[in-house]
Amino acid sequence: MTDRPDPLKVLAVCGLGMGTSLILRMTIETVLQRLGIRAEVDHTDVSAARSTQADVLVGQGMHTSELDGVAPVCVTVDDFVDDAALEARLRPALEEAGWL
Repeated sequence: MTDRPDPLKVLAVCGLGMGTSLILRMTIETVLQRLGIRAEVDHTDVSAARSTQADVLVGQGMHTSELDGVAPVCVTVDDFVDDAALEARLRPALEEAGWL
């Protein structure tokens, strides 16, 4: 396993950075806790995400495609409250980065 940043800096992104990104943030925190990963999870809109340092970026595909290169790991989600679906996408992405 490659040395994982500790804590991992994770960014939840939505179009406006309001309620949906906060909901996604809570889902991300649930999944990372389940995976045993210590992380700082923040939420923001697409515009602010471009200037934010993060290890992992999570958001809808229509937004993450605009953020290529912002974070080494980028995960798209369809449902902001489905923690099982997020884990199914986040786990392999973290494994591929060597962080899990």
